[in-house]
Amino acid sequence: MSVQYDCLHFIFGVGDTRIDMSDTVNRPLVPDDIINLADHLANALRGRGWNCATAESCTGGGIALGITSIAGSSDYMHGGIVAYSNTVKHQLLSVCQDTLDNVGAVSEACAREMARGVRSILNTDVGISSTGIAGPGGATTRKPVGLVYIAVSTPETERVRELRLSGNRQQVMQESARLALELAISAIGDGA
Repeated sequence: MSVQYDCLHFIFGVGDTRIDMSDTVNRPLVPDDIINLADHLANALRGRGWNCATAESCTGGGIALGITSIAGSSDYMHGGIVAYSNTVKHQLLSVCQDTLDNVGAVSEACAREMARGVRSILNTDVGISSTGIAGPGGATTRKPVGLVYIAVSTPETERVRELRLSGNRQQVMQESARLALELAISAIGDGA
């Protein structure tokens, strides 16, 4: 089942300009595959008695959106931080300035430090992070569009995965969020 807005028709008006949003409103907000993964993650977290938080750059809050699409997610979801700038990554999530200066924000080290940082700042058992280049701009020869790092930090393990994705910006963001949820489920285990 897709999460959709409740209203069937919405007109947005600014001054004399009116925009019919009915097509946009009826589209799924969260795809079914992400809802299914978020439900599996909920079961894994509840099975362990754990909670989680997200630190997101290139997914822009998409991981947290997936997690919170499950009713009752406030039982285990403490919050999320969208850390788009290096300043926020460093000052709020405690990503080392050396990491940002030497290997950059789009790196395994940065993703790992973001996951650790959000665990610490929001006092959770599990930190899930993403950092990368969703495009269409921002790429270099060494770091192309679609290069994403996702990470999970728990009391028992830390996992980082490098992704090389293709597609438009929304596809890269959505696939990154989906794969981050999969990585979190794998890192947590079933809690049985």
